[in-house]
Amino acid sequence: MDRPMYLGIDVGSISVNAMLIGEDREPVFDSYRRVNGHPLQAVQSMLEEVRQAMPAKAAVAAAGVTGSARTLVGAAVGADVIKNEISAHARAAIHERPDVRTIFEIGGQDSKVTLVRDGIVVDFAMNLVCAAGTGSFLDSQAKRLNITIEELSEQAMRSTAPTAIAGRCTVFAESDMIHKQQTGHSQEDIVMGLCQAMARNFLSNVCAGKEIVSPVMLQGGVSANLGMRRAFKALLNDDVIVPPYAMVMGAYGAALLAASAAVEKTRFRGFDVCGHALRTRGFVCQDCSNQCEIIEILDGKTVVGRSGGRCRKWEGLTE
Repeated sequence: MDRPMYLGIDVGSISVNAMLIGEDREPVFDSYRRVNGHPLQAVQSMLEEVRQAMPAKAAVAAAGVTGSARTLVGAAVGADVIKNEISAHARAAIHERPDVRTIFEIGGQDSKVTLVRDGIVVDFAMNLVCAAGTGSFLDSQAKRLNITIEELSEQAMRSTAPTAIAGRCTVFAESDMIHKQQTGHSQEDIVMGLCQAMARNFLSNVCAGKEIVSPVMLQGGVSANLGMRRAFKALLNDDVIVPPYAMVMGAYGAALLAASAAVEKTRFRGFDVCGHALRTRGFVCQDCSNQCEIIEILDGKTVVGRSGGRCRKWEGLTE
């Protein structure tokens, strides 16, 4: 009998991540890659990596999907479990640190705080409009400085006198950064100032009214930025835990949720989907005044799923 594996996929605005775990719930393989505007194609490329990493005599027993494109990708790959990011990230965080009480999850275009008490999610909040407290903020400033996001992280750690940057708005932050460059502040101090501004923005806006209690765990793509780790530790005056798989915790949680779902026969469509001609097309549903934009996911000429409706009319319909 094939050795059962559980696959988790997290598809966000910036990256697509995968995690493969075994029966013992421990990671076997993980992958992180940029979406570059094409989530289905990015998932296909990533699945090829997972296929090549599959242990001998092993098979996917269940697959879970999370992230902002979870419905789209869930239909394309045949997910058994489709969960929101709060559930997936919390599941992985609690698995790694059962005593965790606060989770900061900062991705490319959204950021969230989740409060956990006695292993149960009791509250959460996320940014609603502004991207100043997300990874795209740092990406855009790195491009303006003509450095990579990795170089920004390294330079922030060399700062000895971080510059005060107005970080409540991306536009104001850029103007302030240019002003500080023109007045002679070093680039190392400016980029650390950007990290501090972003951390302040997150704590004052996303975490407003929330009780931040230690242990605090930082995860998501921004967790890889050493300057952000430094900024949160300084502002909280406390240690911030960055788990070993911090950048792929959503996928880890999706895999854990799939493993605990007691799936008798997986809906996972197999790794051959890597080479299929996946595409989407849209139409407007005229059945009520909402006029929802429905997206169909096609594998060749076959509709494998639909998403986008405000009601559940189109869910599960493929004909």
